[in-house]
Amino acid sequence: MNEAQLSILVFMSALVLLFSGMPIWSGLVAVSVIYILIYSPHLMQQIPYVLYGSMDSFAMLSIPLFILLSAPLAATRASKDLYEAMHRWVYRLPGGLGVSTMLAGGIFAALCGSSPATAAAVGGVGIPEMRNRGYDPAISCAMVAHAGTFGILIPPSMTMILYGVATETSIGKCFIAGVIPGILLVVMSSLWIVFAFRFFVPRQSASNPSAPAQAATVPGSVSAVERYTMKEKMASLVKVAPLILIILGIMVSLYGGWATPSEAAGVGAVIALLVVVIIYRVYKLGEMTKILTRTLNDSSMILMIMAGASLFGFVCSDLYVTQSLAELILALPFGKWGIILFINILLLLLGCFIPPAAVILMVAPMLLPVIKGLGFDSVWFSVMMTVNLEVGLLTPPVGLNLYVVQGIAPDVPLSQILWYLIPFLVIDAILIVLLCIFPEMATWLPAKMIG
Repeated sequence: MNEAQLSILVFMSALVLLFSGMPIWSGLVAVSVIYILIYSPHLMQQIPYVLYGSMDSFAMLSIPLFILLSAPLAATRASKDLYEAMHRWVYRLPGGLGVSTMLAGGIFAALCGSSPATAAAVGGVGIPEMRNRGYDPAISCAMVAHAGTFGILIPPSMTMILYGVATETSIGKCFIAGVIPGILLVVMSSLWIVFAFRFFVPRQSASNPSAPAQAATVPGSVSAVERYTMKEKMASLVKVAPLILIILGIMVSLYGGWATPSEAAGVGAVIALLVVVIIYRVYKLGEMTKILTRTLNDSSMILMIMAGASLFGFVCSDLYVTQSLAELILALPFGKWGIILFINILLLLLGCFIPPAAVILMVAPMLLPVIKGLGFDSVWFSVMMTVNLEVGLLTPPVGLNLYVVQGIAPDVPLSQILWYLIPFLVIDAILIVLLCIFPEMATWLPAKMIG
């Protein structure tokens, strides 16, 4: 068996184990150990050193710290205050609550870094509120599921951290690269909602007979009894001011080069804990235990995946898998943009079956030599890869965000949610095309703000 055939066999073996439904970390470790025993049994003694070395990184510290930053806020009514503040400012727009969902998702994403967590935080408030005001339940779930995907694009992003560690790319630059595409995605999604509710949404929401009388005429329209004065709008901003300050503090410290991602995450986590204790009165032992337990569980899961992926990468390097796959892809007779199209399709397919963290840790080190060989920037590719994986969060069989919204609204059929997700998937595709045509969308800001 030559190197090319072996590289394909190793890659497909890992995919089969991951598709089997077994835990990601154990699947990666299992396939790694199998190939070590077959081809390099003398490397068995290196396994503990590889696993320990993958965790012995200051950059990895940012993962539990960013999770600790978001966990206290998710355990309070912070997401409700944020959602209400956005609604008071955009309620006059057609589909105002939908636009509020997009804006709240974008802001909470800047505090969270996780797509399912963003969808859960926004959806727990947004879906019941939209349904009570006469919005179609499936449309409501689709908007929340899409808004949740902002969590892995708008910094801080867990997938960007994993990409930076796996490919030895600056995590700070990856964070900054996601700012303009993230803002553009929120804007395009909001504009589509305004357009759709202005021209396409029916004037009677028959699917929700329990909606209040003032909201039952035109879903997304301004109710005759719902008006907010400037004083009320400003009061809503005061409630969410601490959240905005946390975001600004993290962004300024990162983009100004004053702190590393780990340092910024540590300061942000401390401030978030102070906010929930002082403002939201969350200080009882039981409440704090839940927050810390959730942080520990989520951090352990991601770090175990990272350890398994590091061992898999070690095996791939020893068997020359990474280099062989890169040579195979570069040899495809598709041309530069044909190969980029092939990579995008591969990422879209993988994202439909495997969670983003596993895709990045397993595939990014293999694809990076191809990207550099084609003359593209590794920071640009981090954004391109993340947008592709956003689509996987909205498509079965994995579709993590779909399961989140179904947990909030279990009576809504998945088929209906998928139907209303199609326009948002088109928006994601448009963003991918724009990134290919204008790569400066991802590279300009890092070049300007970090030398």
